[in-house]
Parts: sequence; structure tokens; C-alpha cells
Amino acid sequence: MTTAKLADRSFALGKLNAKDRALIETAAASARNAYAPYSKFAVGSAVRTKSGRIYSGANLENASYGVGMCAEVAAITSANSAGDFNIEAIAVVGYPMNGDRSASAVVTPCGRCRQMILEASQVADTDIRVICGNGDLSEVRVYMISQLLPDGFGPKNLGIKV
Repeated sequence: MTTAKLADRSFALGKLNAKDRALIETAAASARNAYAPYSKFAVGSAVRTKSGRIYSGANLENASYGVGMCAEVAAITSANSAGDFNIEAIAVVGYPMNGDRSASAVVTPCGRCRQMILEASQVADTDIRVICGNGDLSEVRVYMISQLLPDGFGPKNLGIKV
């Protein structure tokens, strides 16, 4: 997919349906709980499962840097811990903690998180919607995980039935 086609996916928060709007607003609220003293970049995420429940998470940094937790992983783990792992959508919002939220760019999942979302999509047997926003939700983009991680490697490649 070209950059121009990806840019066509940008729109205002009001264009989302009510379920997706509630999901990204939950992600934005979760970002306020971020523990990010090193990067000073808050990220919040929320997943919606096929049951309709929403689970959220925020990034959690650590002085040893490499053992931090991304918000998306926290939200996915929360759903899994509740025994409700059939995820249909995930939202992610991020912004600099000491900057203007409206000036922040739309945040998409990092590579590790894309892999985690892909695994969840194979477990749920659905192409998970990935709803991404900037800090003040003035710009939103929607993708499918298959677009963000095309031909991704997961349990199906290993012959594991999930």
C-alpha cells in the first residue's frame, strides 16, 4: 500500500462508529496512566473483544529500558488474563507528555506490538481493526492488522491450530 493510500485513511474522531469511538476514547484515557519517566511519551491502548468488553493498558517503562511494557501488550494481556482473548479491535493513542497533544502525530503500534496483534488475530480468527490516534484525537486512522503486518508469521505458520 502506498503512502498516499495510507494517508487517505485519516479522518476526524466523529467519523468513527460509536463502538470504535468508545474504544479510542478509552485508549486516550489510559494514556494518562502511562509511566514513562524516560521517554516522556505516553501511550494508551484498549482492545474490544467479540464479547463487547473493553480492556485497556498504558505503557510502563523501566530503568533498564528493554524490559518496558507497551500499552498494546498491556491491553492484550488484560483481555487474555480475563479469559476473553477473542479480540476484534484495538485502539492506540500516544503523545509527548510535556508537549502539545494536538501537535502530536498519529501513533501506530511498533513492530513487536504488531506481532502480538497478529497472533491475537489468528487466535480470534479475525482481521483485527487497528484504530490509531494522535494525542488529542483530532486525527484518527484505521487499518487492519493484515495491512500493518502483511504476510505476518504466526501460529498458523507453525501448523498450530488456535
